[in-house]
Amino acid sequence: MNYNWLKLSTWELELENTAFATDNRWSNRDMDPTPLHLRTWRYALSLAVSYWFSDASNIAVWEVASSMLAIGLSWRQALPAIVVAYCITAVPILLTGTIGTRLRVPFSVLSRSSFGFWFSYFPVITRGIIAMSWFGIQTYNGSECIYQMLKAIWPSIAHVPNHIPASSNTTSVGMMCYILYWLLQFPFMLLSPQKIRYLFMVKGVIVPFAWLAMVIWAFIKVPPSVGLFAQHATVQGSDLSWAWLTALNSALSLYCGYAVNIADFTRYATHERAQYSQAIIIPVAFTLCSFAGLAVTSAGIVLYGSALWDPLQLIDQWDNRAAAFFASFAFLLTTIGTNISANALVAANDLTVCLPKYINIRRGQVICAFIGGWAFCPWEVLAKASGFLSFLSGYTIFIGPFVGIMISDYWLIHRGRIDVPAMYQVYGRYRYTFGVNWRALATLVICIAPAMPGLVHSINPSINVGGIHNLFAIGWIFGFWSAFVVYSVLSTLFPAQDTYVEKAVLPDDVIPPSASCDSTDEDVEKLDKGNVTPQTVSGLHGFHK
Repeated sequence: MNYNWLKLSTWELELENTAFATDNRWSNRDMDPTPLHLRTWRYALSLAVSYWFSDASNIAVWEVASSMLAIGLSWRQALPAIVVAYCITAVPILLTGTIGTRLRVPFSVLSRSSFGFWFSYFPVITRGIIAMSWFGIQTYNGSECIYQMLKAIWPSIAHVPNHIPASSNTTSVGMMCYILYWLLQFPFMLLSPQKIRYLFMVKGVIVPFAWLAMVIWAFIKVPPSVGLFAQHATVQGSDLSWAWLTALNSALSLYCGYAVNIADFTRYATHERAQYSQAIIIPVAFTLCSFAGLAVTSAGIVLYGSALWDPLQLIDQWDNRAAAFFASFAFLLTTIGTNISANALVAANDLTVCLPKYINIRRGQVICAFIGGWAFCPWEVLAKASGFLSFLSGYTIFIGPFVGIMISDYWLIHRGRIDVPAMYQVYGRYRYTFGVNWRALATLVICIAPAMPGLVHSINPSINVGGIHNLFAIGWIFGFWSAFVVYSVLSTLFPAQDTYVEKAVLPDDVIPPSASCDSTDEDVEKLDKGNVTPQTVSGLHGFHK
């Protein structure tokens, strides 16, 4: 029997001849700048609309909107919070997305220019953990779809005895459905980023019509004058204000993570202008889909006596088995697509930087499937609406500062003049001080520390931290703007002179030494220890893949 697969060397990935790194410990094909033949995402209006509407029409967007009603807001307070949140979300996504179309590198590499070669692992690993956590939540949502589809076919499944303790917040049937969905989803995770876009187009056509049908059903069953428009807030005064800010922060947190790593996708765009349409499509798509959640949840309050913020729980109340099956199928389709594009691919890109010698995007997705799908327990997070909102707010205190630092560094401090080949070099210009940009480190400490008491209080409400816990309710907003200002000030007062270049050095401007038959050992040494430009590498004439 052949046991070669047990040898670590069998799993090693070869270094591409287009790599700027001279060792496969620092890069692989999926981390290298996107070559010309893979820049196929045209982001035409139809593709952008289908992509963002397919992402907006997922269960998490519905849950965030409808859970605002569960914490005491009316639709009059919830809808403005949603509109403001997604208008804000579109701006950093557009700014960081543009960076991806210019530099053609993933977030895991891009972060080195602002955080330093070694310190960049902190935001990358943090984002990867968040993506895997979300993967677990979406997988659990998908398992609910499986349950409703099976229940529509065989109603007796609702009466299968449970052998799992109630304290675990799941059941025997629920775990069976979770396993079935995990197995159904797994093959889709083996698709490349170039091929997955076709799934977005299918989702963008089918799913919005299913949501529209549910809104029509809600308005027929419960006229807006009786349901949506008749509902009022159940909180008042300062509690109402902080509930609104919490709702705003939760909506921001849903896709603010995209602002960190949207370069993972825009690096495949045909040109920079191809992704500008996102600025309009994002707030429109997410506001419309969130309104659907508000409208149907409001009807559910009248029909069933409680705010069923999880749409699958609402579908569980239906007597029409055919409607329940097809509605659940639509949610199943959108959950698979969203989980792969927004979570599995993101986590995989982040995992590649940890061990590029062994992990590429496909292998990273497999790792995400096991860690995110099983090590994280999504049924515990989703047990209560308040718990779900606390989870969302929790990681925004990290994501907001990450985005603020990246936008400040690229657009304000370096004004777009980045040396792409140097980001692949351990001893390149982005090494800063022992691999750490102390300005970014100081910014994170200054901006995250004030929100930590609120995070502690959200985890254990019995711990009294005083009024400062309210800062946690606006974690993303506070984190982003404070980090943007603090980092800008520190970088202006104490500039990292070695990181400045007169002109951006882009992948298409330079031939990596590994791709040139004329390159010498001296070229490779320059690449390892210095900064690569068309002038610093001998015998190179231009890099046009």
